[in-house]
Amino acid sequence: MSKFYLIRHSITKGNLEKRYIGAKTDEPLCKAGYELLKEKHYPKVEKVIASPMKRCIETAQLLFPDTQIQIEESLRECDFGEFENKNYQELSQSKAYQAWIDSNGTLPFPNGESQESFRKRSTTGFKRCIEQCLKEEINEVAFVVHGGTIMSVLSSLATKEKDYFCWQVKNAEGFLVEVTKEEWENTRKVTVIKEINGKE
Repeated sequence: MSKFYLIRHSITKGNLEKRYIGAKTDEPLCKAGYELLKEKHYPKVEKVIASPMKRCIETAQLLFPDTQIQIEESLRECDFGEFENKNYQELSQSKAYQAWIDSNGTLPFPNGESQESFRKRSTTGFKRCIEQCLKEEINEVAFVVHGGTIMSVLSSLATKEKDYFCWQVKNAEGFLVEVTKEEWENTRKVTVIKEINGKE
């Protein structure tokens, strides 16, 4: 049985300002992000896999200082296009934004990614990592990624099916999932065991 911790990065300035911080905004953690991680303690793992973005790499380095980090490009956040680095107030007069809201987030971001393409990219990368870990018999792995990445992966691969937005998590929190080699070969699905907050 292999355990995979899916952890969202800690807080950035853009998170505090409720901005759409996606693939084009490579901002580091802010002071609140560093302070939050002082309260978090996750089990030691054999391997850490992270998005290439600063906020994920910094979070991974602070949570797992003694473990080498493997960077996985496909796990970076969604490209929010014209909404990138803007918040609700700044977009409130935008017809494109209102149309996106009315679609429950299903429309592609203008000049950005669609939820479908983002989910496909994230899920393909995650599957590749899972298969690598199972092949190498690595049993405990932490993925330090983005909230959107976690929602994409679990809405596609969790045995208990839930809508994309049902898998939202707070900064520096996430989910523990498990899979056996046999289950993966038969179903290409993962079992979500519980939500995790780094305080157990």
